[in-house]
Amino acid sequence: MSMDLGAFLKADVGKGDVTTRLTVPDTDGTAYITCEADAVVAGIEEAEEVFAIVGADATSMYRDGDRVKAGSRIMSVSGPLAGMITAERTALNILMTMSGVATLTARAVEAADGKLIVAATRKTVPGFGPLQKKAVAVAGGDPHRADLDSMILVKDNHIRACGSVKTAMEKVAKASFSLKVEVEVDNVADAVTAAEMGADIIMADNVGPELTGEIRDAVRKVNDRILVEASGDMTIERIPEYIGKADIVSMGCLTHSAPAIQFSMDIN
Repeated sequence: MSMDLGAFLKADVGKGDVTTRLTVPDTDGTAYITCEADAVVAGIEEAEEVFAIVGADATSMYRDGDRVKAGSRIMSVSGPLAGMITAERTALNILMTMSGVATLTARAVEAADGKLIVAATRKTVPGFGPLQKKAVAVAGGDPHRADLDSMILVKDNHIRACGSVKTAMEKVAKASFSLKVEVEVDNVADAVTAAEMGADIIMADNVGPELTGEIRDAVRKVNDRILVEASGDMTIERIPEYIGKADIVSMGCLTHSAPAIQFSMDIN
């Protein structure tokens, strides 16, 4: 999904940047963007694009996914001073949000120690979700499904609407073979039913590590290639508890609760 970054800038500018128009001379200049904390940076390309919209040229010293130390200059920007100042906040907001997601994701990936896939969820900011998921990916996480047509994910309300896991699985069997099927469960019996009826992934939702492990053991007897995703209020501290009991941990906090990383832009 492509992003209209110009729409972000337009929303911030409104009918015009009146302060910049009144105070900044019609001249060119150079500025530097600094990361104010140890971080995994993300949003470099997007920030460059925002500055390009106002006729400025951005040169980056780092790429998405790079680790930087507090105080590192990550980008120089040259061009019309007025345009650069007008675009500053939009560019920095993208950098701070995406880098926050990437930094938190990197911590989660480290906690998983290569033994679990760390995945995002759809708990993203409407309109900004693709960039948040990109930030997850550049930090070594998995973005999970991009949208509702990416895969079949039968959740609790779908099951309630159908009446049972069995009925839900009968209905999704009509879909294309090319779509993976994941089913949310909270007990072993439903997990086994879903596995027997062709589910590719079982989501053990809010059941804790021990029951997640029991679910995994049970469905692997049906299909030794089936994956088990642990989900539900997952934190970095809890990740090690799921090693050996799940294949994937999905974490809404990567996108809805990642602390922003501060950046600043200073004219040279």
